[in-house]
Amino acid sequence: MKAGKVRPIALVIFRSEDQIFVTEYFDTVKQQVFYRPLGGKIEFGEQASETVVREVDEEIGQAISVTRSLGVLESLFSFNGQKGHEIILLFEGTFADPQMYAVDTMKGVEGSRKMFTVKWLPLEFFRQGKSPLYPEGLIELLDSQ
Repeated sequence: MKAGKVRPIALVIFRSEDQIFVTEYFDTVKQQVFYRPLGGKIEFGEQASETVVREVDEEIGQAISVTRSLGVLESLFSFNGQKGHEIILLFEGTFADPQMYAVDTMKGVEGSRKMFTVKWLPLEFFRQGKSPLYPEGLIELLDSQ
């Protein structure tokens, strides 16, 4: 995150029954685990739908199809003590490999070395407030679809 900059990003939602596939993060300042869908920064000249295809391939090595746009959310947040501001284009997608819907948890890579965990979690987990799902407003958006 660059201080004082608005960052355009694209995220993709994968569903399996009442579960979604999310990345697990830990905020060291808040001492809190939270979750967010896969995706990332929209590169100059790249369509947002292309961003999620590229990001999923880079991060977990999976081919996907984008099925539809879900909407746009704006997020003002703090992560590890740094303030952030993102405009998020949200998409729904499907994995090309049907075996991805049977995977409970897997590892992903951000950049060349930073490992992270991705897992299927029930929407009810977030509705009950067991852990935050970001960006804020995402659970309500998904429930309205």
